[in-house]
Amino acid sequence: MKKLAVKKNIECMACLECVRACSTAFYKEFNQDLSCIQVVAKGTGAKPMTCIQCGKCMRSCEHDAITQNPKTGVYMINKKLCVSCGRCVEACPMKVMVLKPDQPATKCIACGICAKVCPMELLEIVEK
Repeated sequence: MKKLAVKKNIECMACLECVRACSTAFYKEFNQDLSCIQVVAKGTGAKPMTCIQCGKCMRSCEHDAITQNPKTGVYMINKKLCVSCGRCVEACPMKVMVLKPDQPATKCIACGICAKVCPMELLEIVEK
């Protein structure tokens, strides 16, 4: 299974470049609320919150709009089937799914764009 992971023993400096890259890739604008990766305060530092590809979003979708890619294991949203009900967003334990009004939901597809821009090289795409 392919997924975005946070490396251990490297400190996040909360520069939000990963957030910028994600929201810009999906929505063509820098908006923290539209990013599928979130940086949250943890103790005296910060920690990126990423999709763990757990499938809870898929199980919560009553419209079969979310499926797991058989080759990569990544859960993907079919924008044609998504009715923007928000159940998947509510089900996400990491709180990294996005629902912009009048648009289909979005989630991390392990594209790696955030990992490429991280100056700390904290993020990586891994096969589990």
